[in-house]
Amino acid sequence: MTSPVTTEQNRLVELSVSGMTCAACASRVERKLNRLSGVSARVNYATGRATVSTHPDVADEMLVETVVRSGFGAELLPRDGSREPDSDDAGRARMLWRRLLVSVVLFVPIADLSITLTVLPDWRFPGWQWVLLALALPVIGWAAWPFHRAAVANARHGIATMDTLVSLGVLAATAWSLYAMFGPPGPPSDATGLALLLRGEDAIYLEVAAGLVTFVLAGRYFEAKAQRSAGTALRELAALRAADVVLVEPDGSQRPVPIGELRVGQRFLVRPGASVATDGRVVSGQAALDTAAMTGESVPVDVGPTDAVVGGTTVRHGSLVVEATGVGRDTQLGAMIRLVEQAQSGEASVQRLADRICGWFVPAVVALSMLTFAGWTLLDGSVERAFAAALAVLVIACPCALGLATPTALMVASGRGARLGIFVKGYQALEATRSIDTVVLDKTGTVTSGRMSLAELTCADGFTRDEVLRAAGSLEQDSEHPVAAAIVAAALADLGSLPRSTGFTSEPGFGAAGVVDGHRVRAGRARLFTDLGIAVPARLDALRGEWEGRGRTTVVVAVDDVVVGLLGLADLVKPSARAAVGQLHRLGLATVLLTGDNTATATAVGREIGVGSVVAEVLPADKAEQVRRLQAGGACVAVVGDGVNDAAALAVADLGMAVGAGTDVAIDAADLILVRDDLRVVPDAIRLSRATLRTIRGNLFWAFGYNVAAIPLAALGLLNPLVAGAAMAVSSLFVVSNSLRLRRFSPDLEDR
Repeated sequence: MTSPVTTEQNRLVELSVSGMTCAACASRVERKLNRLSGVSARVNYATGRATVSTHPDVADEMLVETVVRSGFGAELLPRDGSREPDSDDAGRARMLWRRLLVSVVLFVPIADLSITLTVLPDWRFPGWQWVLLALALPVIGWAAWPFHRAAVANARHGIATMDTLVSLGVLAATAWSLYAMFGPPGPPSDATGLALLLRGEDAIYLEVAAGLVTFVLAGRYFEAKAQRSAGTALRELAALRAADVVLVEPDGSQRPVPIGELRVGQRFLVRPGASVATDGRVVSGQAALDTAAMTGESVPVDVGPTDAVVGGTTVRHGSLVVEATGVGRDTQLGAMIRLVEQAQSGEASVQRLADRICGWFVPAVVALSMLTFAGWTLLDGSVERAFAAALAVLVIACPCALGLATPTALMVASGRGARLGIFVKGYQALEATRSIDTVVLDKTGTVTSGRMSLAELTCADGFTRDEVLRAAGSLEQDSEHPVAAAIVAAALADLGSLPRSTGFTSEPGFGAAGVVDGHRVRAGRARLFTDLGIAVPARLDALRGEWEGRGRTTVVVAVDDVVVGLLGLADLVKPSARAAVGQLHRLGLATVLLTGDNTATATAVGREIGVGSVVAEVLPADKAEQVRRLQAGGACVAVVGDGVNDAAALAVADLGMAVGAGTDVAIDAADLILVRDDLRVVPDAIRLSRATLRTIRGNLFWAFGYNVAAIPLAALGLLNPLVAGAAMAVSSLFVVSNSLRLRRFSPDLEDR
C-alpha cells in the first residue's frame, strides 16, 4: 500500500468514500486512485476516508470520478475542516439496527422450524414449505438487500467484495432450500437425528440464509457503533469550533459574523462562558481560561494582554479582546483534529499485507468453494454434502476481521489519547515504542518551566522578607532581565503593589542600582558588592555558595550599602517531573537529561528529578549528535523536547515527543504530541502506545488464525454452514470488542 507523501509540489486532498463494506472495497479504491499519474493515496475502510497526495495539475473532480467509477460514492472534504467527522455513522447504525431487528425476530422461528423438520422429517406438516418461506423472505430479501445491491453494483464494475460472498451465500442457501422443499424427494438416508443435520443430507438451509444475514448485520451494526464510539474524540474536538464570533472593528464597534469570515489580524470579543473562536493573542482584558478540552488540565489559566490563547478553550471569568493569529485548519485545534485523523488512518505493515490479501481473497474463496463442491461430489457422490461444504467455505471465509484489525484499534486509541492530551501522528510512532529503551529529556521548558522564579530567600539579621522583596522588587521593575522579572513577580505576589524607583542604573552581568523610598538600593552578583567594598555577612555568603552549587542564580540585595538579604532564583522544575521519571524507570527505561545549561545547574536538576544520567553544556547544534551517539551505543532513543533547539534531536530520535506548548518546528519534527503541561503524560503515552500495539497484534493474530484454521475445516465438511456464519460474525465482533477495551485505558495513578 502506498502512503501519501506530501512535497512542496504536492497538495493533500481528503475524500469521504461511501459504500465501502470491507477491506477489499478500500483496497480496490486505493488501487484505482494510485493508478492516476501524480497521485499517492491511502484509503481507510474503518474511517471511510481517502487521503490523497496529488500533483496540483490533478483536478479534485478527477479523484472523485475515479472513486465513483470504482463503484463507490465520493465527496470532497472541505480543506478548512468544517465538516464534522463521521457525521453519517449514526444514520448507518440506525439503518443496520432496523434490518437486524427484523432478522433476529424472524431468524429464531426459522431456525427452530428448519432444524426440527430436518432432524425429524416425519414432523413435516402440509404447507410447511410456505410457512418457512413466509418467515424467510423478509430476511433474505429486505434485510439482506444492502448486500445484494452492493454485490450487483460491484459485479457491474467487475469486482467482488465481502458483500459478494454474503449475497452468494444467501442466494445459494435459499436456492438449495427451495430445491429441497419443492424438488423431487431423494433416496431415503440411513442417517437419523442430528446426523442428518451434521452430514447435510436432506437439509433445508433457509436457517443458514437467514442466520448469515442476521450474523453479518449484527457484526456490521456493532462495527458501526464501534466506529461511532471510536470517533467520539474527533466529534468532540470538532464541536469545540465556534460557529460565530463577535468581531471588534477598528472604530470599537462590534458585530457578530460567521467564524468562516474571520481573518488573521482581526480582533474579536470573548465574553464570559464563551469559547475562544480561534488561536490568537490577548489585546485587552483579563480572564480565567478553561483549557481542559484542549489539554486535559482541570485548573483554569489566568491570561491577560500579550498572552497567547488557543481556539476551543473557554473563558470562565472575565472577558477578552483577542487578535486572531490563525484561522481554520491553521490553528492548534485544527492541528489536533488532523493528528487524530492521521493516526486513525495509519496502518501497520502486516495490516497492509492483510488489505492486499483482501483484494484477491474474494475471487479465491469463490473458486475454492466451487472446487470444494466438485471435490465432494466426485469423492463422496452426495450433492447435498458437497453443497453444505461449499456453502460453509463461502460463508466462513469473509475476512472482515482482517480489515478491521488495525483501524479500529487506532481509532479507539487515538480517541482515548486525545482525551489524555496525547496525539499520535501515525502507526510508525506506536511501533517505535516497542523497542524504546532510553528517554532523553530536554531541560529548559520540558523538565523545567522555562522561566526564572524565586526559589529561596533569606534575610540578614534585623530585616524581614517583605522589606527585602519591597526593595529588590521596586528596583527591578525598570529592568528587562529575566531574573529581574522573576523578582518583581515574586514581590507583587507577596505585597500586591510596589513603589517606583528613581535614578535606575544597570551594569549588565553584575546588577542594578536605584533609589526606593529615599534609600539607595543595590541588587546583583556578590562580585558587585566585593568591588564596592560592601561586606556580605558570612552566613549569607555561605548560603550563596551552597545555592549556587545547586544551580541557583543568586542575587544580593543591599539598602544604603548594608546587605539586607539574599535571593536564590532558578528555572523551577515542573512538579510532575520527578513522578514522570520514576514511572519511566518502572517501565524499564533509562533516562538522560540533555541540556545546554552549565554542569552544576544540570546536575542539580538531574538529582532533583532522579534522572539516570546528565549531559550538560551541549550546544543546540550538537543535541542531535548526542542522540546519535546513544543510538550508536545500541540504545533505542525517545527524545522529549519543546523548542527549536530540540527539533533536530526530535527528528533523529527513534521516537520524538514534543510538548504541546512547544514551537511549531518541534511539533512538526515529533511523532507524538503531548499537549498537557504535565510530564507524566510521557509515560502515559508510552503505555498507551504499547497497549495499542498489543491490541493490534491480538486482533491480527485472531483474524489471520481464524481464516487459516476455519477454511480448511469448512472445506473438509467439518463445519455446518450455520455455525460457519456465526463464527464469521464472531470473528469481527471479537476484533471490534477487543479494540474497544482501549477506551478503558487509564494512566498510572501512582504519585498523582
